[in-house]
Amino acid sequence: MEKGDCCTATEEYPHPFVFEVKLTRAQRIRGLILGSVLVPVRVTLAALFFLIMWPIARLRLAGLSEEERARPVTGWRRWLYHPIILLLSRAVFFSLGFLWVKVKGRRADLKEAPVLVVAPHSGFLDMLVLCPTQLATVVSRYENTKLPVIGALLEFNQSVLVSRKDPESRKMAVAKLIERLTSKGYWPQMLMFPEGTTTNGRALIKFKPGAFVAGVPVQPVLLRYPNKVDTVRWTYKGASWTDSVWHTASQFYTNMTVEYLPVYNPSEEEKKNPSLYADNVQKLMAKALGVPATDHVMEGRVPVSKLGGLSLPLEPPGRVTLSLLRKNGLEAHEIKAALTKMIDRCRSGAQGSKASADELTSILSLKDKQTAVSICGLYSKDETVDLRQLYFSVSALSDFTNFKALLHSAFTLFDQESKGSLSGEELSDLMGALLGIPQHNTSDLYTEASSQGTLTEENLLRVLTTHPTYQKVVNDYLQAEEEGPQPSPAAAAANGKAVNSNGVTHGANGFLQHKKLE
Repeated sequence: MEKGDCCTATEEYPHPFVFEVKLTRAQRIRGLILGSVLVPVRVTLAALFFLIMWPIARLRLAGLSEEERARPVTGWRRWLYHPIILLLSRAVFFSLGFLWVKVKGRRADLKEAPVLVVAPHSGFLDMLVLCPTQLATVVSRYENTKLPVIGALLEFNQSVLVSRKDPESRKMAVAKLIERLTSKGYWPQMLMFPEGTTTNGRALIKFKPGAFVAGVPVQPVLLRYPNKVDTVRWTYKGASWTDSVWHTASQFYTNMTVEYLPVYNPSEEEKKNPSLYADNVQKLMAKALGVPATDHVMEGRVPVSKLGGLSLPLEPPGRVTLSLLRKNGLEAHEIKAALTKMIDRCRSGAQGSKASADELTSILSLKDKQTAVSICGLYSKDETVDLRQLYFSVSALSDFTNFKALLHSAFTLFDQESKGSLSGEELSDLMGALLGIPQHNTSDLYTEASSQGTLTEENLLRVLTTHPTYQKVVNDYLQAEEEGPQPSPAAAAANGKAVNSNGVTHGANGFLQHKKLE
């Protein structure tokens, strides 16, 4: 396989959570021919090695009490089982085509850096990095312990487990992290992917503070896949994990480079502020990779960018809803009439603001329920939708009303006690309705817009339309989308967009627009 740099900004992606494997016709034909032979053999071998690891991984902690399992494994249980699992782990990836792993730099010892922070996170095949790091301890979802083989390996690894559904679990996980990272060598070295999700590698998204809460030195570790065809990535949209396995296993071999950067020792200010610490390490690693550092994060199932504490959806539900309605043949006046029904129902309070997919089908006068189900899926995890969110997020992006009138309508609806002001929780609900996704951190906006602890409609309108940060939110996310030709790079710069040396344009809405350099 011919080597190249897969991380240059040469393809057009709207944001870091989208990726497609780009293949020429010849590459597709070769992939089908080689894949029909290599994929079954390689996947079978990998599965075989996994099955061999399963009982061995369980044996490591077999017979130990809960108290003993809460301490790091030492003695014969470590020197006997650790090399076997390490060898079998390497065999799994070798069988999938990772014949060599190039290592640059020196891995810091445990006392120099209790935690290794690895980026970019491209997919589950990144776990190969555990081999050159001697199976460092990881953080994983508690739900993964229920998976065959994976659960046994997490137990073997004595991983820190966290349930995304349980806030108490998160607190306990943070406490365990701090305990282990400040144990001064008692616990093994840890490895974390601070992005917290997978991306296309064209940018480093905002680092989560978990690896930095203890305020101890970290060693940044860069992952690269210098291959002609970029196959390993598995993202929110586009390539799936099956695509990743098929295309990777169809290659003769796949290159991976692990680069250890110098240990990063935090300043006193960074020790007190994990978010600042994380941001500074993110910027350092992005610079070393030659890609931009962005404020994108994944919140739940929704990719967003952060601005002024607000979570701004990269794919606004209101815009997607409008597109679905237009594809279903709804004219502007029909959409407007449906929105009127929604707000009238919300104001009356008789039926409540929650609507099922069946009810939404009726309100929108749709011919089939599936479109309503798709719209509900943009706003919730079940087949229901809060009509307040749907009404305001769609109205903000249509030309049926101006922003001042829309804000007045929202303020009146969420001022449940008609007292002429909003509480912090009511402001969060209002902004969540306008933007189409829940808002969990509106404290900065509340502080800016409140006067003597009171947030009035007049003050909120003033801040949203004149404050540099929140004015940007209104202009880029709460205005009707204008049709027309795309601006030139010069015009883009004049409109507040900046093009870096990699050819990555940062639009005002936080999207990444990749342009080829001439």
